[in-house]
Amino acid sequence: MRPNQLLLRCFAEREDGLWVAHCLDLSLAVQGDSLNEVKHKLDLQIRDYVRDALVGEDREHAAYLLNRKAPLSVWLRYYLVRCLIVKDTLLHAKRPRREKVFSEPLPMQLASC
Repeated sequence: MRPNQLLLRCFAEREDGLWVAHCLDLSLAVQGDSLNEVKHKLDLQIRDYVRDALVGEDREHAAYLLNRKAPLSVWLRYYLVRCLIVKDTLLHAKRPRREKVFSEPLPMQLASC
């Protein structure tokens, strides 16, 4: 397993007064009133999703569930947001962004010997 396979690509943006966060690698999304809230909700959702896929009721479908990607439209939005953030960084823009890109580590538990 490559190290980049242990990180999940995520982004959040403000839409109509709410924050919406997406996990592209698992096709998950949450919404809330603040960036911190959606990051927390998405972290919990990812943990529950992975736990259910690996050891829960959905274990027999783990191969599908852990390889389920977001739709192309969400991926395009993610790359647009990344480009906007890079552009602002290169231009030293001081205005706050309404979008954020972040990575979440894949929740894992070490096996006991």
